[in-house]
Amino acid sequence: MPMSPLPAAILSHMIAVSNVPPPPLRSIPNLQKSRHIDYGQLNALCHMREKQHSRTNILSAHNVFMKQYPKIFLQKKVRLPKLFKEEETRIPAEDTAESKPLQPDDSHNIAIHVRKARGGRTLYGPKKYEEKVAHFMAVLKKLPIHRTPSEHNIVWKMLKTIPDLTSQLLDEHLKILSKNVISETWIKGSTVIGNDGFYIILKGLARPQTQIYKNLIEEHDSTTSFIPQSFHSFDFSEEFRNPLLTGVGPMLGQWSTFGTLEVAAHIESETKEYSVVTEEDCEILKIPANNFAKLKAEKTKLENQHKVKLIHKCPYYVEWPTLSIYELVTFTKWKKFPPGHVIVESGNIISFVAYINSGYCKIYRNIIGFSKPQSRKVKKIQKLVYMGRLNEKESFGEISVLLQVPFTCTIVTGKDVEMAIIEDKDLHALDPVTKQLMLQTAKPTFGHLSDEDVKKEYLQKEQKREWKSFKDTTVKNSLYHNGIIPGFGKWDHSYSSIRRHLKDTLVSY
Repeated sequence: MPMSPLPAAILSHMIAVSNVPPPPLRSIPNLQKSRHIDYGQLNALCHMREKQHSRTNILSAHNVFMKQYPKIFLQKKVRLPKLFKEEETRIPAEDTAESKPLQPDDSHNIAIHVRKARGGRTLYGPKKYEEKVAHFMAVLKKLPIHRTPSEHNIVWKMLKTIPDLTSQLLDEHLKILSKNVISETWIKGSTVIGNDGFYIILKGLARPQTQIYKNLIEEHDSTTSFIPQSFHSFDFSEEFRNPLLTGVGPMLGQWSTFGTLEVAAHIESETKEYSVVTEEDCEILKIPANNFAKLKAEKTKLENQHKVKLIHKCPYYVEWPTLSIYELVTFTKWKKFPPGHVIVESGNIISFVAYINSGYCKIYRNIIGFSKPQSRKVKKIQKLVYMGRLNEKESFGEISVLLQVPFTCTIVTGKDVEMAIIEDKDLHALDPVTKQLMLQTAKPTFGHLSDEDVKKEYLQKEQKREWKSFKDTTVKNSLYHNGIIPGFGKWDHSYSSIRRHLKDTLVSY
C-alpha cells in the first residue's frame, strides 16, 4: 500500500535529522579562584554528611557547620611595626685621648659674637673652605699659560672676595688681571717691597715696616693704590673669610694686602711705604703693576678710538684730518646728564664743547608773549618755544666757547644723555691752527633761525592750542546740553577711536 505524501516527508526529515552529527564538545572555562577563600576548608565543609534524622543530631550538625563555616575565609595577617633598637651613644671620658679637641677661647673676640647675633657661622668654618683655599693655592703654583679656563675662573672668583680689589677695580678688569697673577714664596725674615705690584698674603704672618700708609686714589683720579689691611670687616665674604686667624695690631695675616698697582718711575731706596717683613714662611699672591698699566693703556686706546669715531661722525668734523681729531681726543672726557637737565640757558656762555654719544637734547628759543589773565589786563611774559632737537653724533658749543658769544637758545636734555666734552680751558690750550679750523667749520647752534621764524612757530602752536581748546569745549557743551555726559553710562568705553566696523556706517554731508 503506497504511503501518503505527508508521512513520507516526515519520515525523510527524521532520517535527515538523525544523520546530522552532534556539535563538538566545548571545554568549560576555568574559574578564577578568589584570594579571600580557603578552598581546602570549603571542600571539607561540602563533604560533611550528617544523615541522622533525630533532633539532637541535627542541632549538633548545625553547630559543627557554623563553627567550620568562618574558616573558609582567609584572614589578613596582622603585621606589627618594626621595633628599632636604640643604639647607646658612647660618651667619651674627659681625660681620654678620644675626647674632642678644644677650640681656642673666643670669649673675647667681638667678631664671633656679632656674627652669631646675625645668624652667621662661627669663626671655625667647615673643611669646604680649607679645600677651596688649598685648591686655589695649587692653581697659583702653575704658570698662567698652563692654567685651564676653569682654573682661571677659580682664581677670579677668589679675588672677587677681597674688598681692596673689588672696591677700586671693575669686575671686568679684575677678571683680566686674574689671568696673570702668580704666587711667591718668602722665607722668614725676608723684606717684601710692594712698590712694583699689589700683594695678598695667602699664608703666614708679616709685619709692616711703617705704620703710616698713603692711599694715592684721593690725590689722582687716574691712580689706583692700596693700603695694608687686616680684614676685620664684616663685609668680607662669609665663605672665604679666614677661619683661623684675624689680624691683631699692625700684624698682617692671611688675606691681608699691601702694595700698589701704580708703576713708580723713580723708587727711592729710603721709601718703605709698601714694604713688610715676613715673621714666618709666607705664600704671597702678586698682581704685577705692569699688567695693570697695560690694562689701563688698552682701555685708554679703546676709549680714544671710540671718541675719534664719535667726533668724526659729527657734521662739522667730517672733513677734518685724523691728526687734528686726535688732538681733540686728548682733552675729551665722558660726562652724563639726567633727563630735564638744563645744559645752558639763552644769553649765557657755555663752559664746554659737547659731542652727543647717546640720547638727545631739546632746543628752545625765548620769545615775548602776551597773557590775558582774569583781570583782563594784557601782560607781557617770556615763553620758551620748542624749535627742534640735537640728536646723536651732533655737537654744540664751539662758537660760544672760542668767541665768548652767548647762546641764543636754551638746551635741555630730553632723556639720559652721554657726551664727550672738552672744557673751555682745554679748548683754549689748543694750537691756533686747530682753533681756527674749528671756527671755520662750526656754526652757532640753530643759528639759522631768525626772530621771525620763532614768532611764526609760536603763533602756529598757539593757534593749534586754542583750536583744540575751543573744539573740546564745544563738543563737551553739545553733549551736556543733550543730557549726555562722556565717561558715564554707555559713553564709558576704553577705545580711543571709532572701531573699524563702525566707520562704514558714518555718512558725510
